[in-house]
Amino acid sequence: MECQVRWGGPGGMSFVAETGSGHAVIMDGAVEGGGRNLGPRPMEMILAGTGACTAYDVVLILKRSGMDVRGCDVRLEAERAPTDPKVFTAINVHFTVRGRRLRANVVERAVQVSHEKYCSASVMLEKTAKITRSVEIIDDETWQPTMPASAPALTP
Repeated sequence: MECQVRWGGPGGMSFVAETGSGHAVIMDGAVEGGGRNLGPRPMEMILAGTGACTAYDVVLILKRSGMDVRGCDVRLEAERAPTDPKVFTAINVHFTVRGRRLRANVVERAVQVSHEKYCSASVMLEKTAKITRSVEIIDDETWQPTMPASAPALTP
């Protein structure tokens, strides 16, 4: 695996990362740190990558287990050390998994196995952070979307 990161130059603190798979990502610092807020912070990218890594695992495990998974959202909330290096010290990972006839034990096991075995990012972050997990399962057969009272009615 490889990645090249280029600084945008003296006008700010933006960086473009070009990955070995041919993709580019812009990252930037906050205005108060000399950036122009053109993209996520590098530490936000680490958190986002961890969320995508574990979500990928969970979806793949559920599909291979024969589950009818229709959605998987992951919300990560993290705390960082107050002094440099400001590593992550606590991360809560909340999964919302949607599908039909999902078995809670299979979903919970997929989350556990991702965290303990497959998600490299989680395993690395666990060296400095206490990682907690929670799971919410939404059954598509009983779930009904709700519209806010202020939303206009949809007409055919």
